[in-house]
Amino acid sequence: MFSLKFPLSIQSAVTPPKPTIPSYNSSRFQTPRFNSFSTLKLRSVSPSPAIAANVAVGGEVQGDPNDGSATAPKFEPVPPGLQLELMPNHVAVILDGNRRWAKQRGLPTSAGHGAGGQALIRLIDICRSWGIKVLTVFGFSTDNWVRPKAEVDFLMNLFERTINSQIETAMREDIRISAIGDVTKLPTSLQRAIRNAEEVTKDNSKFHLIFAVNYGGKYDVVQACKSVAEKVKDGLIQLEDINENLIEQELETNCTEFPHPDLLIRTSGELRVSNFLLWQLAYTELYFNPVLWPDFGKDEFVEALTSFQKRKRRYGGRN
Repeated sequence: MFSLKFPLSIQSAVTPPKPTIPSYNSSRFQTPRFNSFSTLKLRSVSPSPAIAANVAVGGEVQGDPNDGSATAPKFEPVPPGLQLELMPNHVAVILDGNRRWAKQRGLPTSAGHGAGGQALIRLIDICRSWGIKVLTVFGFSTDNWVRPKAEVDFLMNLFERTINSQIETAMREDIRISAIGDVTKLPTSLQRAIRNAEEVTKDNSKFHLIFAVNYGGKYDVVQACKSVAEKVKDGLIQLEDINENLIEQELETNCTEFPHPDLLIRTSGELRVSNFLLWQLAYTELYFNPVLWPDFGKDEFVEALTSFQKRKRRYGGRN
């Protein structure tokens, strides 16, 4: 079910403190169950500390794809040894290690997040080139509110600025952008940006990017159960009608044709799923890599896919 690149020591687990969520001026809005979100500049660059620092200047990715400063998404040929017919439809990634990457280089945390964004851009190019249909990335957890306020504010501002600048690129590349999570806790201006991006990219179909923002697996199951309970209360369904399929229809991943990831990748050597897609990962293949997220590139992704393609997925059977 899971794989390690090489043996890793497991540190003792510590129960995290209950997060306190800042009181942003937010209001609930009615949208489809998914919401659109992007923290991308759809171009490929080589990672380096200098680039990472430049990326983080001002809290946003530098360069405008419409002014000639950004290159087009890069096509990556499938390397020998990988089979297109065995590619996962849905890959989920826990992008772990941005802060440690920056600390190791004496850079601010914002530089680590910027370099992590560049790593994500490279992965998007590869996924689109190799026939992967859906990429879900864990951008901000319901548990991340315990981080320093300056870092949280930086991320929220980065999300909003990038969303507003990247809609045209997503339309040009036929990329659908969605977000899952409790967006009502996000700043009001970011909610508006999400709503707008969702609306304009909803008919795109070549590739689906799903960002988990203020998301938690427990939250997702609870909100699905509440939705089912409301339907029982309103007489729309009976208690006997409740089953796994009904609950899955209320999970936030119902925004995609492939709601269950085939492969989950976590970087930085941590060996846990950290409250991410708890229901959806029931039969997902797990792959753990010690590399910090900003350094995760094509070679590491090939290793993960090679491991995936060698596995026998039985779903409880014996074949």
